[in-house]
Amino acid sequence: MSKPLRWGIIGTSFISGVMIDAIRLEGRSEVALVAGRNPQTCADFAAQYQLAYGTDYDALITDPAIDIIYIALPNHLHAEYVVKAAQAGKAIVCEKSLSVDMASTERALAAVAKAGVFFAEGLMYLNHPLIRELLRLLQTGAIGELNSVHASYSAAISQFTNPGSKGTLFNLGCYPLSLLQLVLQQQGLSDCSKGAQFSGFGRVGSDGNIVEANVAARFSNGVTAQLHSAEDYGLTHQFELLGSKGYLRCHSNPWLPGESNQLLLAEYEQPEQIIEVTADGDGFLYQVRHVIDALRRGEKQLARPSATVDDSRQVMALLMQWHQAVS
Repeated sequence: MSKPLRWGIIGTSFISGVMIDAIRLEGRSEVALVAGRNPQTCADFAAQYQLAYGTDYDALITDPAIDIIYIALPNHLHAEYVVKAAQAGKAIVCEKSLSVDMASTERALAAVAKAGVFFAEGLMYLNHPLIRELLRLLQTGAIGELNSVHASYSAAISQFTNPGSKGTLFNLGCYPLSLLQLVLQQQGLSDCSKGAQFSGFGRVGSDGNIVEANVAARFSNGVTAQLHSAEDYGLTHQFELLGSKGYLRCHSNPWLPGESNQLLLAEYEQPEQIIEVTADGDGFLYQVRHVIDALRRGEKQLARPSATVDDSRQVMALLMQWHQAVS
C-alpha cells in the first residue's frame, strides 16, 4: 500500500483544529506539520494536536514531505499562499473566501492552472449529503419552477476577525451566496454572475469593514434573491427556495451540517414534510474524503456539488457585486 498523503497546515486558528480533527477521523491521510507566525501560539497549538511545527510558511510549503497544503489564514492572505503552494507543486485546499478581490482571485487561479495542481476552496458544506438531497428535491419539480431565494447567515464573530478579511461578505456571506450559485447553476444558469443586478445597503463596523449587508438580486433567468449577512449577531441561518407550487427550506443549518439534518418541503398552504438527511459526520469530514478521493484518481479539482475552480471564480465575482452594491 502507498504511503498516506501528508498535510501541512498554514495557520493556527480554530478552523485549523477542526480540519485536523476531520483529517484524523477520515483516516486515509495524516497531518505532518503546522506553521504559525506567533511562536508561542503555534507551539501551544502544536502541543494540543501533537504535531511538529514551525513559524516559516514558505518552509512548510516547500517541504518535500508535504503533499497537501491547507491554507487557513485571514482572507486577504489566501491568494498569496495559493500562488506559492502552486509554484511548489502542492495540492491545495484554501479556506473560503479565496480572496477579497477579483484581481488576486484571478492571480491565484492562474497560478493553479499553470502549475497543473489540485485546488479546492474550503466551502466544506457543499461536500455534505444534505446539499445533494436539497438539489435532488429541487430537481424533482416538487416546488415547481424556482422563482425566488431567501438566504441569510449571521454569527457573532466580529471580535475574532482580522480587519484585512474585509468583513461579513467574505467571512459569512460567501456561504449563502455559494449555495445560491449552485442552485442557479442546477437550474441551467451556467454563470449567474453575468447579467446579475444587485441593489442593497450595508452597515460599517468599527474596523471600517461592512459588518452587515442586505441585498436584493435579480439574475438573467428571472430568479430573484434576498441575501443578508451579519457578523455581529448571534448565530442565525436561513435558506429557502420559493417555487411556483411550493417551497423548500433548510430547517437545520445548511452551512454547519452534521450527522442529523432536516429539510422542510411543502406545497403552499399544505402541511410541511420533514425530510431527514443523515450523514457520517460534518462537512469537513466529507471535504477531506472528497479531496483524498480526487487526489487518488489524479483529478485536479472536486466535482459538483462541491466547488470547482470555476465555481470559486464565479462566487468571488458575485461577492464583488454584492460588496459594491452595499458599499
